[in-house]
Amino acid sequence: MRQLLLFISIIFVGLLFIARLFYLQVYQDHTDNLYEDNAIRKVYDYPKRGFVYDRNGNLLVSNQPSYDVMVIPREVKPLDTLEFCSLLKIDKEQFIKTFQKAYRYSPRLPYVFLPQLSKEDYAVLQEKMRKFEGFYIQKRSLRHYETSIGANVLGDIGEVNQRIMNKNPYYKMGDLIGMQGIEASYEEILRGVKGIKFIQKDRFNRNIGPYKNGKFDTLPESGKDIKITIDATLQAYGEILMQNKRGGIIAIEPSTGEILSMVAAPTYNPNLLVGRDRSKNFTKLYNDSIAKPLFNRSLQGVYEPGSPFKLMNALVALQEGVISTDEKITCYAGYKYGNRFMKCHCRVGTRNDMVHGIQESCNAYFATVYRRILDKPENASVGIDNWSKHVKSFGLGNFLNNDLYVGQKGRIPDRDYYKGIYPKTFYSTYTISNAIGQGEVATTPIQLANMISAIANRGYYFTPHIIKEIKDEKVPNNFTTPKYTTIEKQHFEPVIEGMLNVYKYGTASHLQIPDIEICGKTGTVENFVKIDSVKTQLTDHSIFVAFAPKNNPKIAIAVFVENGYWGGRFAGRIASLMIEKYIKGYITRKDMENWLLTHSLENEYAKPYSGEPFNINAKTTLQVIPPEESNILKKEIAKLE
Repeated sequence: MRQLLLFISIIFVGLLFIARLFYLQVYQDHTDNLYEDNAIRKVYDYPKRGFVYDRNGNLLVSNQPSYDVMVIPREVKPLDTLEFCSLLKIDKEQFIKTFQKAYRYSPRLPYVFLPQLSKEDYAVLQEKMRKFEGFYIQKRSLRHYETSIGANVLGDIGEVNQRIMNKNPYYKMGDLIGMQGIEASYEEILRGVKGIKFIQKDRFNRNIGPYKNGKFDTLPESGKDIKITIDATLQAYGEILMQNKRGGIIAIEPSTGEILSMVAAPTYNPNLLVGRDRSKNFTKLYNDSIAKPLFNRSLQGVYEPGSPFKLMNALVALQEGVISTDEKITCYAGYKYGNRFMKCHCRVGTRNDMVHGIQESCNAYFATVYRRILDKPENASVGIDNWSKHVKSFGLGNFLNNDLYVGQKGRIPDRDYYKGIYPKTFYSTYTISNAIGQGEVATTPIQLANMISAIANRGYYFTPHIIKEIKDEKVPNNFTTPKYTTIEKQHFEPVIEGMLNVYKYGTASHLQIPDIEICGKTGTVENFVKIDSVKTQLTDHSIFVAFAPKNNPKIAIAVFVENGYWGGRFAGRIASLMIEKYIKGYITRKDMENWLLTHSLENEYAKPYSGEPFNINAKTTLQVIPPEESNILKKEIAKLE
């Protein structure tokens, strides 16, 4: 019996050895298991992130070396913490706090103890790292923004959090990811693919060399370079013009949908969100709840479009056949409906056809047109759905499905929207404010720019996008396929003629640019906010949309300036100068440029917080910028010429 037990024991032990050898030689010969093996250290090799160029090949974003101090908590041996803290320029309290955080994350996995050392700090620390077991330095690329412009376009990169890691297992603690702008939109293209080295450790936890002679190691794949549609010079010019103002500018090339400029004001230098001060600077920008520099007004700002929306109602009216271009409508300094009266700046008895209605921005004309559209079917409930369908075909009231990281749908109401307010009866007079781009209609600056692109193209648009070229890849078909509106081509010409007259004889006649035929539309929108729970009216918003030249247009633009008084005062000047800068490359209307550089709206933005009474739209309160400050802006512009 004893001999049998001995025999069985020998056989059992032999089987155990065979199983272990099989595990080591066969099963463990897979990289999936290497990640779980405590006897193997994983060292990631981070790739070079792709460069970013503007449409003209100017380098906007490159890389700079960065050095992270890493820690594997269970490998840390007793050390001189005072010396270590002195080298890292941190205090002992921060050392303890970070080490405990690393230990809670994992005693055996690498953790970023201190990110983004400078080259100078790295040089000093590297010589003494051998004294601090369990700590090592990991090199990676950090972004370097070669420009001070386009923060809302370029975005930034930051460290991943647990939510991101749970969603995408590619990312590990300490990895960097695009957080905003194109850095986020094109993260997978720009980031490349990490490489990895597997290092065998002995029973004393010491590195003894590459596991299986590096059989499973992989090399990093560099990120791809991209070229974006932005014109860096035009972008810089727009940001200078928007100094001391709040709002957004979107300029689009109508023939392609490429975004030429995307200005959000106020803005900031993108290099503020690079390096060890990123967290501090981001917190400061984030906590600025008044100016909101992180809020991309050109994409996320939702505003009533005002008079530029009258162009939509003119086109829908022509398509629905409820008015001809020659029919004249009498304006009595406004439009009366029921016991209400919508004011208009036209003189009593003025008779406007469509071209002159657009030229003079006549409220009475467009109120009449809007009511006819809604009242054409058997009832206004059907009429407003037809109207909504036409308007939405211009990309309004929904996301544009572009490659921009943020956006808003805006709002184009239909019958379902109004059922909560008017569940049974519904008449065209209930929503008459929609006729002049107020009421329930709401758009973003990029939607307005896209709308103008569709008008410039006489009935179609390309989805606005920021990508122009990707190395070894094609631009997505979605951006190169035209989207057609529901309006027939022939209906655009009278509307465009009216827009041309706005510049020649109408509300933008003082904004003309020599040798360029500009078609535009001014807009002024009432501005209400709540102050101490009381609805209070502030200075009106300034809006302007335009494209140029009239034939074969090269640029379509929408400008929105908060509290900018009226369309032609701030937004119109900015739009006209942006058009001239892009088409000519230089500025002839220096009078308009100087006016913008010497006038500020900061006092308008301070009104709600002053605690003092104020008058809205008061010309006398317009703030003049001190000469020393305006001269700095003029010097910045001189650099662009």
